[in-house]
Amino acid sequence: MLVMSIRTLLLTPWMTPHKIVSWQTAITLFFLGKVEVLEEYDDAISSPSVTLRAPAVARLKRPFGGVKKGVKFSRVNVFTRDAFRCQYCGQRKGPRDLSYDHVVPRHKGGKTIWENIVAACYPCNSHKGSRTPAEAGMRLLCKPYRPKTLPVSFLSIDDGGMPEIWSPYCAHATKVEQSSGLLLIAS
Repeated sequence: MLVMSIRTLLLTPWMTPHKIVSWQTAITLFFLGKVEVLEEYDDAISSPSVTLRAPAVARLKRPFGGVKKGVKFSRVNVFTRDAFRCQYCGQRKGPRDLSYDHVVPRHKGGKTIWENIVAACYPCNSHKGSRTPAEAGMRLLCKPYRPKTLPVSFLSIDDGGMPEIWSPYCAHATKVEQSSGLLLIAS
């Protein structure tokens, strides 16, 4: 019987980890001819006309996407740009222990843009409050900026562990952080 939370490790055409997708997405990509399945779980997926084993690892046949016009602004991309480090105290934290902070508070005209947002741990963000870093007596480690690319791509594995079948494909990856059951793998 198939467990609904089965995930598939999706690799780039160059065999590096790209992202984690649901087994349903992996099956769809397989039938569209966009991936080749490299490893399978023992669990079977059945339909009236076909029975398949759940894909564990799949590789994209072609490079993904085209030329990007920049890095999309998002919480995880801000954390990645800032190396999962609070920009006030410098401590490395897991994503659940970080928030993003408006350097110039919104009520003072600060906008939610790359150049005004930094990763901050909850204690530092609370201490700063709705003041500027100077008003709060705090110093930024790095001035926020709009990245052209992100230095490292991260895969997050929610259950705190990586399936054994993925190990050979993540052998060159480095465990960066394990916090609150979330494992980040830098490829």
